[in-house]
Amino acid sequence: MKIAYSPCPNDTFVFHAWAHGLIPDAPKLEVTYADIDVTNNLATKPNDLDILKISYAALPWVLSEYALLPCGGALGRGCGPLVLTKDEIKGASVLSGRKVAVPSERSTAYLLFRLWAAQNIPGGVGEIIVMPFHEIMPAVRDGIIDAGLVIHEARFTYQQYNLNLLQDLGSWWEEDTNLPIPLGAIIARRSLDLSAITKWIRSSVEYAWANPKDSQEYILCHAQEMSKDVAQAHINLYVNEFTKNLGEEGYEAIFSLLSRAADEGLVPKFDLNALRL
Repeated sequence: MKIAYSPCPNDTFVFHAWAHGLIPDAPKLEVTYADIDVTNNLATKPNDLDILKISYAALPWVLSEYALLPCGGALGRGCGPLVLTKDEIKGASVLSGRKVAVPSERSTAYLLFRLWAAQNIPGGVGEIIVMPFHEIMPAVRDGIIDAGLVIHEARFTYQQYNLNLLQDLGSWWEEDTNLPIPLGAIIARRSLDLSAITKWIRSSVEYAWANPKDSQEYILCHAQEMSKDVAQAHINLYVNEFTKNLGEEGYEAIFSLLSRAADEGLVPKFDLNALRL
């Protein structure tokens, strides 16, 4: 079975057991490691992948072929994307007409940014540039761009680049909706046995929690020079009860994000019932 997910610690932690043949009766996995912008685009084109990790924001484009699985993804509180600048500035209006880098045009981070910017930046920002997420902070530091929208472990490391936090979009979303933030989704082809895949992913999550040391070497091997402490902080933040089961609160957060985005014309309108198995 072919799967694509990122080399980030939360994904390698979740899928370690399955990828290493530790889940009874689960088929062997052939893993492709790819940045979220790559998987968001892969899911919309002909490919031979059975399972992918994508942004929740990309779901409206892929639901005819793929189903959202109720486990394995990233959704939570206090884990949202950040808007960073080189200089310490106050007020979102300073970004009016400026150059901003984002990790993917169909990322949840960018969707949250657009919803926030519509309320807070008169006239909107200037140029939007898509960059791999690990290149964004150096570009802000070096003055190549005016601001950067960052995700993942950047929450723990942006101070190392002498950058300043302009806005925590997760905090903005939680205050606005009182709901967790839907970030990364796991999808699988509708033609497959979705209940079995869900079971195998949940078993992989449970194995990871029960045997956290087993996955350390695998995680750090793919963590792009991340320290062990930062990798663990990343896992602690992004792997939580929603990773095992979205539940009603998780689905409500997803419905809220995507219905609001559809109403604003930021994603195609679609049948929200297609989000459930």
